[in-house]
Amino acid sequence: MPRFAANLSTLFIEVPFLDRFALAREAGFEAVEVQFPYAWPAAQIHERLAAAQLQLVLHNLPAGDWSAGERGIACLPDRRDDFRAGVQQGIDYALALGAPRLNALAGVTPSGADEAAEAELHATLVDNLRFAAAACAKAGIELLVEAINTYDVPGFRLSRSAQALALIDEVGAGNLRLQYDVYHMQRMEGELAATLQRALPRIGHVQIADNPGRHEPGSGEINFPFLFAWLDRIGYAGWVGCEYVPAAGTRAGLAWRERLPA
Repeated sequence: MPRFAANLSTLFIEVPFLDRFALAREAGFEAVEVQFPYAWPAAQIHERLAAAQLQLVLHNLPAGDWSAGERGIACLPDRRDDFRAGVQQGIDYALALGAPRLNALAGVTPSGADEAAEAELHATLVDNLRFAAAACAKAGIELLVEAINTYDVPGFRLSRSAQALALIDEVGAGNLRLQYDVYHMQRMEGELAATLQRALPRIGHVQIADNPGRHEPGSGEINFPFLFAWLDRIGYAGWVGCEYVPAAGTRAGLAWRERLPA
């Protein structure tokens, strides 16, 4: 059975962020992930991780102005300096918190981008990922990129697994790998089992949520008992991040774990 990490940006949100670590441990998790930890001092987060005996397995690089609709800035030519400053901030947090990997959100293609603008966006994304991968490598950190569905995030720069893998090839960094999000890829392309097997050597992290609704496993159309057994069968040894939105509260939504084989 895969090892599951609670995403504390989507689970246990009934309580303040710093109180979620203890609840995750009480629920039986040994690891957590966080989307963006930067609103809290790293020392405070470290204290809660240590108290709950939890491992932080992942967080994202800063993704720009979320409230203004930015979903990453790695592809934006006019945000290059901001992205690179964010790389250092992300690494600082990862080192302070013991996180072995960081995820870089590519960002949204500006509306009306013509062919020349598209080329500049792509070149900026490649250059920024090379910069981030090199900085992460020096710190002993793995860098991830992910594809996100364009129903939830219209215009997101990477929307299919093959597209993300081609980008990884172009960047050419040994520590750059794919974050495979089951929910996003079910919406965009399906073929979950075959894609996971084919891309396995290049996958650094897996995240889950069911479809429709991005709720807990068992709430929708994805056959998660099969998928979890499949991950074991193909030899995936990493963490599976539970980045879902509980349909009726976190505790009620954790019933899927109780139904898994021992």
